[in-house]
Amino acid sequence: MLGLIVALAVPAAAQAKTFYWISHGGPADPVWTYFLAGAKQWAKDTGNTVNTSFHNGDVASQQEAVRAAISAKADGIVTTSPDPGSLIEIAKEANTAKIPIINFNTPDPKASFDAYVGGDNVTFGKHWAQYLVDKGLVKKGDFVWMPVEIPGATYGVQEEEGIKSVFEPLGITYEITEATLDQAEAINRMVDYLTANKAKVKAIIGLGDLVTGSIKRVFDQAGIKPGEIPVVGWGNSLDTTQEVLTGYVNAGQWQDPQATSYVALSLANMAASGIPPGFNVITGALYEKDTAQVYDDILSGK
Repeated sequence: MLGLIVALAVPAAAQAKTFYWISHGGPADPVWTYFLAGAKQWAKDTGNTVNTSFHNGDVASQQEAVRAAISAKADGIVTTSPDPGSLIEIAKEANTAKIPIINFNTPDPKASFDAYVGGDNVTFGKHWAQYLVDKGLVKKGDFVWMPVEIPGATYGVQEEEGIKSVFEPLGITYEITEATLDQAEAINRMVDYLTANKAKVKAIIGLGDLVTGSIKRVFDQAGIKPGEIPVVGWGNSLDTTQEVLTGYVNAGQWQDPQATSYVALSLANMAASGIPPGFNVITGALYEKDTAQVYDDILSGK
């Protein structure tokens, strides 16, 4: 009996596609270098073109960039959500143009994105507040300081929602202050705040990666010892993994920055090939000193 051989026709080479990767962050923010690295690695691995842009919290600029990608007939778009509701109409425009649009890093469930890749910021905020309560680091009547790069931006708004759900019933108060996306300016502002308010600050929650990754430099300049004021918050940079390892930060939130960009672009590519993603990809792990080296090694490329 002769064997039956079935061959599948495979194109000699798939035609390269063009994708747009759009961020509300800034190139000076260390964590965004990791998100960007994931996008660049994906482009290298797939041979597709990825046009990247940062918008430094400028909502109008980011809206214009997404619309420009739609006008350019992009094969797919991956974008953060700069402010709640800010991309609802634009996501609809992408849907109408049949261009896959994937949301990453900062979610907006009200917008008609094809999928989301990243963390649940409301849950993260709740976990940070609960961590401080469960560890006995804050109690009724205490005051918590929460610096953020861009007040009103999606990530901070959602994180505050989670934090408030824990603190408000317990009578724990807090203040959110603007640090900016410039790290030197952020450090100056944070040092000034702690110099003036150190006596009443019982704990700190870093609502963004840049502010949490600046804690060591802020504490050193303000004369605060590691562990003197409990700190929890984002942990997607080598600055913060080192701060956790050396006791400046109690716990850091990991969101897999390189993988987030890589997976978001993969979903956009899949959708561009006619396979719609019917799911979201949720990332995130809160680490302490005992596991911080794992994330430090990842960020170091080890």
